[in-house]
Amino acid sequence: MKSFLIADDHAVVRHGMSLIISEMFKDAYVHQTGSLPEVLEILKIKVVDLLLLDVTFPEGNSLNIVREAKMIQPSLKILVFSAYEEEQYAVRFMNMGADGYLSKLSTSAEIKEAIRIIISQGRFVSQKVRDKIVDSFIKGSHINPIEKLSNKEMEISNLLVQGYGNLEISNMLNIQKSTVSTFKKRIFEKLNITNVVSLVEIFRSNQMG
Repeated sequence: MKSFLIADDHAVVRHGMSLIISEMFKDAYVHQTGSLPEVLEILKIKVVDLLLLDVTFPEGNSLNIVREAKMIQPSLKILVFSAYEEEQYAVRFMNMGADGYLSKLSTSAEIKEAIRIIISQGRFVSQKVRDKIVDSFIKGSHINPIEKLSNKEMEISNLLVQGYGNLEISNMLNIQKSTVSTFKKRIFEKLNITNVVSLVEIFRSNQMG
């Protein structure tokens, strides 16, 4: 009997993924949560074979959860399932310990294939991610300007793109407002931009692939 944990703050997504898993594994036990902190709490008391993890939650970015989840359950497999295109996050998450990355734009057949591969082989890497890794190695430089950002800068960038202000972000991430301002300045410098509108444009262009 396989055990799954679907972590996404949208109930519709959790329900849809649960149906797909139930079609694949008749005796599967599927846990669900819409809360990022609850992911770790569930892993402390439930043995899970595969965690399907969204990138963003109201509480913040799930990037740092990956290592913590693996520390709790070393044999756990993690498939990041997100609306963000693979070019933005795939390699970053896999470097942190995730075992695969899949776009929410994928068809049900593609989702089933990714789950099947990660369960049977331990890792799922799409052709798009393979090509990206090869291109990065050959060119020896950043292909995507977003890759210049650190994990924390990426987290703050996503919140800025969603329309949150410095004070809101400082409260959400429990850091000083001045710290947010410092990160914001670094982000703008790395991406060679001067405002949030330009930041939004960069993220949108990358989501469109």
